[in-house]
Amino acid sequence: MSDRKLKPRQIEHLARNIHPGHWAIGMRPLSTLLGSCVAVCLFDPFARIGGLNHFMLPNIRRSSSAPAESLLAGDVAMEALLDALLQKGAQKSLLQAKAFGGGAIFDTSEATLDIGQRNAAFARDWLAGEGIPLVASDLLGPWSRKVLFLPQTGEAFCRRMVTTMATDEVITRGRNTHAEDQIKSAVSNNNGAELSTWPTQHPSPILNLLNSSV
Repeated sequence: MSDRKLKPRQIEHLARNIHPGHWAIGMRPLSTLLGSCVAVCLFDPFARIGGLNHFMLPNIRRSSSAPAESLLAGDVAMEALLDALLQKGAQKSLLQAKAFGGGAIFDTSEATLDIGQRNAAFARDWLAGEGIPLVASDLLGPWSRKVLFLPQTGEAFCRRMVTTMATDEVITRGRNTHAEDQIKSAVSNNNGAELSTWPTQHPSPILNLLNSSV
């Protein structure tokens, strides 16, 4: 049975989990858990190859004594994923992207741009700079997220989860920021994503499935 015929819960059981500072491409479904981190999925619809990364910060100061930590940074993680896809036969001019995460799950000063917003802004800016269209996204807001990605089809599923680490003020601010981001995305991108439910044993009013096929 192909991955496309499976339900999200079945795909979740088959998926390879991608931890912070890691990336992967290949045939197997990929999954990751996000808070303020961001995951970007890149997919070539003609070569039918894709991959996903998971970064914690837009960039970090690196040293030769800790090279492994460099993949925690968005600039390195994005280049690593892109290079791996190109080596496998993907064409950069055909790549499309989906991005998730950047949640406001910790209390931060209003005067300080929180790490989730910085990560989301970096992802958008990097993709724009490389000329790779962002065809779907679920960024910002007061949620953690579980993401599933099918590298062979480009389909991405995102389940939002309420966090217990944010105050009411942070949650309200996160919701407002997310709403503003969605409005901006709708204006700049006509490829709207379809929202429906991702079945779970513990339903939540903010539990959604972003099933956006390229």
